[in-house]
Amino acid sequence: MDICFSFMNPDADSALQPVRRRGFDLGWVKAAGPVSMPDAAAVVAGWQQDQAALLPGMINVNPFREEIAQAHHLMAQVLEAEEVGPFFDAEPYLSRLQYLPMLATSAEEHDKQGIEKLYFDAEQDDGEIIAEGLWCKASWLSFHDDDASLRFRFSFGMEGFEDVAADPLKQQWAGKLCDALFPESAAVTEDAAVLNLLTTVLGGDAAFVERIVYFNAPNGGAQMHHDVERGHDGVIYAQLSGSTFWLALAKPLLMDELTAFVADPAYSDAVRSVLPDQTERDELARLLQDRVALAEYMEEPDHELVEAIMDRSAAFTGYLCERGYGYIVKAGDALLMPQRDLESCVWHAVTCLGDEPGEALSFALRRKAS
Repeated sequence: MDICFSFMNPDADSALQPVRRRGFDLGWVKAAGPVSMPDAAAVVAGWQQDQAALLPGMINVNPFREEIAQAHHLMAQVLEAEEVGPFFDAEPYLSRLQYLPMLATSAEEHDKQGIEKLYFDAEQDDGEIIAEGLWCKASWLSFHDDDASLRFRFSFGMEGFEDVAADPLKQQWAGKLCDALFPESAAVTEDAAVLNLLTTVLGGDAAFVERIVYFNAPNGGAQMHHDVERGHDGVIYAQLSGSTFWLALAKPLLMDELTAFVADPAYSDAVRSVLPDQTERDELARLLQDRVALAEYMEEPDHELVEAIMDRSAAFTGYLCERGYGYIVKAGDALLMPQRDLESCVWHAVTCLGDEPGEALSFALRRKAS
C-alpha cells in the first residue's frame, strides 16, 4: 500500500492523520490513493513468502452495527469501572451465556496490565460439562496513563504454560465463548467470502484459534512484535470500527532495514534522538553486524536497543513507509499476517488513527485437521 508520510502536518493537507502511540509522535500519514483488493493468487503468494496482505473492504460490518455499538458501550463501562464481571453477568450477555456459565472471576494482581479474568465451563442441556477451564481475560494494552486501549483474550488452561494447540476441543469452545460475548466475530468466522479466501490461503478449511478482541484507543496501539505460537499459521486482523496505521514486514526484512537505517549517516541525528547514550549506540552498531545475535536479541523480552528505533523513531516509521511496509486499515478492511516461525514471521506495530477508539478482531489461524 502506498502511504504518504510527513514529519509534520502541513496546514494545507487536512487528510494527514497523526501517528501517536504511548506519548511518542511518529509522524503524519494518509493513503496515497484508493487500494484495490488483490486477487487470491497474489494473497497466496504473499502468504507463502511471509508478506502481509491488506484486504480492503473484505469484512461486511453492516449486519453487526448494533453489536459493534454494544461492544463500544462495554469498553466505556470497563474503562469507568476497571472491572468486567458485573457487565457479563447482565444482559445482553447473560442470555448469550446459557451454555457457557461464568463460574468465577479473578483480579489479575500479578499482571500489571491485567484487569480481570473470567472463568467459564461449556455445558450441555443436561448440565454435563463439555469443556472446562475456559477464560476471557481483559487487559490494558500498555502502561501509559493516556492510553485507554483494551483487549479481551479468549483461551483456556494455564496462561503462558499450557500447550493450547494440543486441545482442539477446548480451543473450539474458547472460540464459541468469544462468539457469545462478541457476536460480531461472525463478520470473520461465518462470512463466505472470508472463509473461501482463507481456505485457498491455508490449503484447507480455516480454524480460528486464540482469539483477541481489541479496542485500540487514541495514543494507543501495540509496539512492534510478532504472534508466533505453536500450532498457529498466522493471524487475520479485521477492523470493525475506527481505523489504524500499521507497519508490517517479515523479520529478515526488518533486520535488514534496521541495519541499513542505523548505518546511513542521513539518519544519525534520528538515531541519536532515541538513543542519546553513545555506549548504547556503539552496542547497537555491533549487534547489527552479527545477524544471529540480532535475531536472538529481538526475541528477548527486553530488546531496548532496537525497540528505541522501531517504536520511538518517527524517521524510522517514515523510512519503512517509503519502502512499502505501511498500511492504513479502515473499518471493513482486514490484514493477513503469516506467522510461520520465529525466523520468518511478520513483525507488526499498530497505532490508532483519529480521535475515537476502534474495535477490531485478531484471530490466530491454522488449517483444520483432516
